[in-house]
This record gives sequence, C-alpha cells and structure tokens, in this order.
Amino acid sequence: MNQPPGIDAQTRDFVTAFSKFMEHVNVLAEADGGGERLFDRLTAHLGHDVGGLPIVAEQIPAHRVVDADIALDEIAASATPDAGSTVIGIGGGDMRHHMTMGDLLQHGVQGMNVRVGQVDYASVPTGPGADDKRQIVASGIRLFMFDGAPVAVRQQSPNPQYGREEGVLEVLAPDRETADALIGRARALMDERSILRGQVVTFGADPYGRGMAGLSFLERPALTRDDIVLPGHALDKVVGHVIGIGEQRARLQAHGQHLKRGVLLYGPPGTGKTHTVRYLLSASPGTTAVLLSGGALQYIHAAAKIARAHQPAIVVLEDCDLVAEDRSIGMGSSPLLFEVLDALDGLDSDADVAFLLTTNRVDDLEVALSQRPGRVDLAVEIPLPDEAGRLALLRLYGRDLFGESAMAAAAGHSAGTTASFAKELVRRAVLMAAVEGADPADGHLSAALDDLLSDAEHLTRTLLGVGAGDGDSPNLRTDAGRGLMRPPRPRRGGASGSGSFGYSPPG
Repeated sequence: MNQPPGIDAQTRDFVTAFSKFMEHVNVLAEADGGGERLFDRLTAHLGHDVGGLPIVAEQIPAHRVVDADIALDEIAASATPDAGSTVIGIGGGDMRHHMTMGDLLQHGVQGMNVRVGQVDYASVPTGPGADDKRQIVASGIRLFMFDGAPVAVRQQSPNPQYGREEGVLEVLAPDRETADALIGRARALMDERSILRGQVVTFGADPYGRGMAGLSFLERPALTRDDIVLPGHALDKVVGHVIGIGEQRARLQAHGQHLKRGVLLYGPPGTGKTHTVRYLLSASPGTTAVLLSGGALQYIHAAAKIARAHQPAIVVLEDCDLVAEDRSIGMGSSPLLFEVLDALDGLDSDADVAFLLTTNRVDDLEVALSQRPGRVDLAVEIPLPDEAGRLALLRLYGRDLFGESAMAAAAGHSAGTTASFAKELVRRAVLMAAVEGADPADGHLSAALDDLLSDAEHLTRTLLGVGAGDGDSPNLRTDAGRGLMRPPRPRRGGASGSGSFGYSPPG
C-alpha cells in the first residue's frame, strides 16, 4: 500500500498492519466463495499430505526468467509424455504475492482455504525485434511428473510492487532428492536454451528499448571491413586477438594455452574506437556480447556470468577511464575499475571470452592496469587519422558525392581532425546542397569545411574530438587567444564544382 509522506512511525505501523489484515480478509472471503482448494489440488497431485513435504527454492535473476520458463516447459513436456502437465493459479488477491509456497500450504493445514485461481502470464522480450517476445508464467504452479514422481513447481516473476526484485522457483516434491534434481536440470537447460545466447545485450534501463529488468537487447551491427579506416595493421591485430583466438580454441586448449583475453583500444575521442567495436560485433555472428559503459560497469559481475554461461562471448567495457577513480559505485573503498579488472581475472582460463576495453585517456588506466597485471594482453592505439586516413574517411562517408581532388584537398587542410569530424563534414556538405535544392558538389564540401573551421565552431570541433593534435602536419598552428589547435583555412578561388578546393559559400 502506498503511504503518504510525513506520517509518524505509529501511524505507519497501523497502516501496514491494517493493510495486512485486509489482505487476510480477502483470502477468507475468497475461501467462502467456493471453488477448489489449492491445498486439496496439490495433495491430490502429489498423493501425500503436502503440509509436511520439503520445498526447495531457487532464486532467478530478473533477466533469466524467460530462460526459466523455457526450461520448465521442456522439463514438463519431456518428463510427462503420457500423464500430461498443467498450470494452475493461486487465489487470494494481492496476498498471494506475499506468500511463499510454505505459507500457502500452512494456510491449508490451518483451514484457511486458499483457492485455485487464475494463472498470471506476462509477455517478455526475447530479442531486439518487435516480434521477439514470449508469454511466460508470471505467477502460477506447474503440476507434472519428473523422474517418475509427481512434482509441483511454483513460478514467480520479479514484481517490485510487492518487494520482489528477482524471480523464484519453489519445488514441492515427495523427497528432497527429486526436488534438487529438478532444480539442477532446470539450471542446465536455462544455460543450454537461454535467449541471451548469441545476442547483443546491455545493462541499463531503456524505457523505449526491447528489454527486461534493466537488460536491453540491441540489434547486432552490420558493418564490413571496408567500413573501417585504421592505420597499418591495427584492425588485423584486434580481429586476430578478439575473434581469431576463439577460432583456434581446440588447438590452444590441446597445448594448455588460455582462451580468455583482454584487449585495450585507446586513443583520442572520435577516432573510431566504438566503430571498431561495432565491426567486431558484426564479424562475430552467434557470439554473445554484453556492452557496458560508464556507470553501467557496475554490472560487470553479471556480465561475466552471462559470458561464462554463453560462450563464445565478448564483453565490451567502454570508456573505462570514466570510472578509473570512481569509488561511489564500487564495492567498499575500491574504485569500480578494480572491480572490473577483478571480474576479468575471475573467469577460468579456458573460457572463450574476450574482454574489450576502450578509453580516451589511457594514462588514467595505467596505474590500475599495472596493479592488476595480466588482465589485458593486447593494447592497440586508435590514433588521429593521418592525411591518407582522412582521405579514406571522406571516401567512405562521401561515397560518390564528391570528386577525388576535392576530397584530397579537404583531407590535406583538416590535419588534426578525427573520424567524427570527417563524418560531420560530409553531412554538412550534403545539408548545404539540400538547402539549395541541388545535388552535393565539390563546392559544398569546401564550404562545409570552411564552416567547421571557423572560430564560431570552436566548441563543435571540440565535441567532435578535434584539438588533440597528432603532429601529423607542420601547418597546425596555435590560436594564442584560445589555445585552439586549428588548421589554416583553405585558399579560396576557382569555380564551384570544378574539382578544385576553392569555393565561396553561397549568399
């Protein structure tokens, strides 16, 4: 019951007691209303006085309730081919949500006749698509045969309204061994049939996303190698470590070598670290991936459990520098980053799991990484693109919109800029053309670059990651007034659309 703020303790206690009394009255009223007694139905199914039978409970994390439902469906179907199985509900109004299976049975022993009621179902997402969903038992009791013995399994989903943050399975069986065996079989099937296997998921509530209990499903990116512009053999090195090692798992294990690995991608903002991660996810279909960023890194232990249960797996830890010294979210006085690094070390060495960390400020991680050696076995820099890289980026984002000489000129006059800058440059050029009602041309690219390099766009350039400087061009100069690293403006002159980089902005 919701209580108004500001009431004193005595009034609050009275309201709580009265609420429980009314729930109890509802149970008794339902008993007087007729219908089959739950106690009698369970006794008839199990063939025993259920008041004295053992009950084994298993807590189910909120993001695994669908897995539990799938497992119980399969167990009931395979273990009861002839006798059949059924699901019954529990009467008693809201009171049933506060009762354990033991409470329900004791009510029957004491003559408080909780009745068989309706089964509560819930539709829960099982993937990123609108049609990816499953109807599960949210509150009910499954009756079926297991290992030749009758069993009753109460199934409840999380319900914060009633103070239940996790799901629960409660198994009622003629003996403890049968109940334990059923729980063990359910655990195994939850891993084998899990809806998380092969998915891309992230922790953190998204009110508009396809998710459940703080876990959201994401569409797997669809990128090709041509969509990635990195210097030298950087991409080959990363792909070989993240994906290639897993492809050699049998040989590595045969020679006693570990599969678990950690990769660190570091470099200035906007250079393509996240884009590289997206490519790795594209290039590893069927691999389970868990993405965590910033404060969501507090879910690292849950992510590690998912990865361990659903190998091969990739755990992406973005922007680790943001929590390098954050003691507000971690356990005790340790920074959250230490929790992350400890989780990396917690998996067995033969786990086919790759941890992929990204950071904009590698200096902030060096102390933590040196204090936890062995967690990361490959570090790859994703630097600011050189002139050849900037030209490749303009070709990628500009496709066939601009001439080669115009893009080469833009690449030459944008030293110290990022991949994000190149993407925004092309977008602005296309937007300028759209406003004119014309097709994008070389002149629009020139005008867009002029616009982005103007003093008025200082903050925009900063937000695009420009300003770190890569020593790539001797033409970079410092604006003494701001300390801004800004390339010189391109020379004007020439005709629009001629392929030269000279163009006067319209108007």
